[in-house]
Amino acid sequence: MQFLVAGASGFLGSHLTSDLRAAGHEVVALSRSAGPHTWDPYGGRLDRALVEDADVVVNLAGSPTVGNPHSRRWARNLRTSRVTTTRVLAEAIAASDRKPAFLAGNAIAWYGDHGDEPVTESSDSRGDTFLTGVTRDWQAATQPAVEAGARVCVLRTVPVMDRGSAPLKQLLLLFKAGLGGRVGSGRQYMPMVSLRDWVAAARFVAEHGDLAGPVNLCCVDPPTNARFTEELARLLRRPAVVPVPAIVLRQAAGKLAPELLGSIRAVPQALLDAGFRFADPDVESVLLTGMGGAG
Repeated sequence: MQFLVAGASGFLGSHLTSDLRAAGHEVVALSRSAGPHTWDPYGGRLDRALVEDADVVVNLAGSPTVGNPHSRRWARNLRTSRVTTTRVLAEAIAASDRKPAFLAGNAIAWYGDHGDEPVTESSDSRGDTFLTGVTRDWQAATQPAVEAGARVCVLRTVPVMDRGSAPLKQLLLLFKAGLGGRVGSGRQYMPMVSLRDWVAAARFVAEHGDLAGPVNLCCVDPPTNARFTEELARLLRRPAVVPVPAIVLRQAAGKLAPELLGSIRAVPQALLDAGFRFADPDVESVLLTGMGGAG
């Protein structure tokens, strides 16, 4: 299969690209700055022939989530970079003759706070937090491709736990210094996935033409924040006795605070129903893999 990947130089994009090539697929990487296949989504410049030649278009482009959550520029860039790139690719797919499949990056924040309730792809979107609003606009930008009849899969990704990237990279430093602790009450569910399972699941979705619509990319058994804290501290053999009170977090984390305090007990039902097997189904295996740099 031939893949056209936007965001191929990013953390997830680079690992997915390497995996696709290792599996025998051809990958064309879109770049905004360098390489043979450049594009300018903000200027609407994209070589439509690249879309026409692709079997699958993947969009993982977007500005970093890590940044200053009190900054208007950060918030604007976060939204615009995701929505614009998705819309440009969706419109190009809609205008193409072949209608390649579209794997559109997104985030688990689409669901909003669901407390203890298991959250599958059929669950509703709740609340009006900043990231939930971004993910709704992000998904809506795929609509031209959906209406044109293309197979569209919305990848509702959770935090990917790997020592080479946020958030685990920062958490390891914090916990090793003895400054780790639960966030707020600790009772909120904290969905996550290992890098190797995220990559394998994304390729699985691409290769299985019967999958369409939203797909939760998360481990099978999500932990609460308290369980995650306990497990990470145990693996590092460090105490985790410095809790972060909710009131402090709301002030420090700004627009991201609701995501850290909210609860999404995400279940990868679409993947499980399609027969995907997770290598790291729970918090212990996710952390062991992530800390070992696997994937």
